[in-house]
Amino acid sequence: MQTKKVKKIISTAAAAFAAMFLSLQAGAQNSWLSMHIPARNTVTQEKLEAEVGFLSDSLCMGRGVGTAGCVAAASWVAGKFEAIGLHKLGESWTHSFRLENGLIGRNVIGMLRGSSKELNDRYIINGAHFDHLGILDGKIYHGADANASGTVAMTSLAEMLATTRSIGRNYRHNIIFVGFDAKEMSMAGSEALWKLIKNGQLKDPLSGKAITKDKIAFMVNIDQIGSTLEPLNKDRKDFIIMLGGNSFRKSYDNVLENVNSMYDLNMDLGFTYYGSENFTKMFYRLSDQRVFVDNRVPAILFTSGITMNTNKTWDKVGTLDMDVLQKRIYLMYHWVEKML
Repeated sequence: MQTKKVKKIISTAAAAFAAMFLSLQAGAQNSWLSMHIPARNTVTQEKLEAEVGFLSDSLCMGRGVGTAGCVAAASWVAGKFEAIGLHKLGESWTHSFRLENGLIGRNVIGMLRGSSKELNDRYIINGAHFDHLGILDGKIYHGADANASGTVAMTSLAEMLATTRSIGRNYRHNIIFVGFDAKEMSMAGSEALWKLIKNGQLKDPLSGKAITKDKIAFMVNIDQIGSTLEPLNKDRKDFIIMLGGNSFRKSYDNVLENVNSMYDLNMDLGFTYYGSENFTKMFYRLSDQRVFVDNRVPAILFTSGITMNTNKTWDKVGTLDMDVLQKRIYLMYHWVEKML
């Protein structure tokens, strides 16, 4: 009889402890999330649709390099950076460069200071290209997924991180945001940025010091992030692919898994290009991160992959899934925020 009583007491105590643990765990999770709610609130599906819609509208004429439509896209990115409160790196948001064919490209660059307490000289670069194919044979290649989606994701991350930074969060790194031009012309925009870094011409707007290779912790590139047409698994359209994480520090993959669970996003994660080692290596070199990798700067690519709509005239905003795009942006934000 006494033994039964003891067992009951132990069982009741264990249940109470378990309930308390779960309650504390839920409270901690809510606390983690509550700090980021203001940032998340800056990214709505309606806003994403409007912004991707503008960049892929016929008025931007497919954003071909050197065209009025591409200049309009660059101006839009610059306007976003200014509204967010980023710092210019130089006298203008835009940094022009001449291509071999004589066309003028325009990268757009802004910086979010990492800490309010003291200046630091460590940097993370977060980029996405805004150019596309333009008009070919009289047809507009709208480029909603490629890469209006990535451009909007990049500016959204800038706004989210600036929001969290404004309520007291301090980071170990400054974040340089770049809208790359001329990716569709042998990545001329990222080559132009690297030339500035190599020559000591990219200057911190607050300290005035050159932002050199040794001060760059890593680079994050976002290219084609809005589609759900090629899921990793048939039943899961809420997926994202991150390439490059295990090439220089395996924990980068682990951090993505952790924040995916911690912030209850539970997306389907891929760390190779659909399980193929050869395609992973090839695809990893098809966008602007390649320039940084070739110069021994660690680089990450976030993408939803190539689809049947890639580089087609019907790549329009209506083909994208704004619910999934929003979740992908949340996940990238939490990952970057942890890495800072």
